[in-house]
Amino acid sequence: MNFISDNIVGASQTVLNAIVAANAGAVGSYGGDPFTKRVEAMMNAFFEREVAVFLLTTGTAANALACAAICPPWGTLLTHRESHVMDDECGAPEFFMGGAKIIGLSGIGGKIAPETLHAHIAAEPGGVRRPPIKGFSIAQGTEFGQVYTLAELAALGEAARQHGLKLHMDGARFSNALVSLGCTPAEMTWKAGVDILSFGATKNGCLMAEAVVFFDAALAEEFQFRKKRGGQTLSKQRLIAAQFQAFLEDDHWRALASHANDMAQRLGAGLAAIPGVRLGWDVEINEVFPILPEALARHLLAKGAQFIDWSDGCLAPENALKPGETIIRLVASFMTRVEEVDGFIALAQDFMAKKAA
Repeated sequence: MNFISDNIVGASQTVLNAIVAANAGAVGSYGGDPFTKRVEAMMNAFFEREVAVFLLTTGTAANALACAAICPPWGTLLTHRESHVMDDECGAPEFFMGGAKIIGLSGIGGKIAPETLHAHIAAEPGGVRRPPIKGFSIAQGTEFGQVYTLAELAALGEAARQHGLKLHMDGARFSNALVSLGCTPAEMTWKAGVDILSFGATKNGCLMAEAVVFFDAALAEEFQFRKKRGGQTLSKQRLIAAQFQAFLEDDHWRALASHANDMAQRLGAGLAAIPGVRLGWDVEINEVFPILPEALARHLLAKGAQFIDWSDGCLAPENALKPGETIIRLVASFMTRVEEVDGFIALAQDFMAKKAA
């Protein structure tokens, strides 16, 4: 019952088979291979337009280099105050942006409202005292498992354009969000005003495969140099491309993400039905954030369940923690089994029933 993250499991067999197949023979290096060319064409079809695609190995590199493409060293990047870009990249975005400033905005569930963006920019004094705001980064889904609706994305895209900001989307769980919304990749990105996407596949069945996708061709012109300086120009890029090829073919990505999302829904519904347990936010992707008694959390850990504590800073005021409560994060993956989910729920039910008795 390990629910620490969706990157604790390996790759799908389909992806592994693709890597082995791509390993045979000799082809061009540094992206000059047929696998990369095929994936570039597949990405064009996936997003329903011509895009510029750069394959990388880590989400940190994808986010940091993408942010650098939209924010110069003298600028400011706005994001959520508890976003991965701000809290979990060890300063990599600031490093690759050359010392640019990152400012975090508030928002329940990790989501930023257009009004929050407008209000922050309106309060800026202008002049040279503070670095000008140049970029805006959001996550889909957020660090709290929430998904922006298409209407919310369109409103944020419009707000960014009003202020001359380029919009980056951190899509570490992009596939899970797509499945949740039931929309097309185009609708969730460029049609809503997104300029750059960090397209993550590692957490959804790939071994290590990330991509930075540009919908604004002008922004992509310098990226090959940023990628090289960031140590992400890969000599055997075909092995990354092969993963994306298998990931995209026959909607393999959808099958993997659907299973993870379904397991999270099952887990969330089971826990929410237990008296004394409630959810911090609705389950929208493959993450569940139950609020439960601290004693129950300790019991689950003692019984071998694995998970991590989480921040309560983005809870709605009416759902704030009460004395003796804590909030944890549970993440389902494409490999999560029903037995694991039901076993975790049963442990929680048993403990709370005995406590009530």
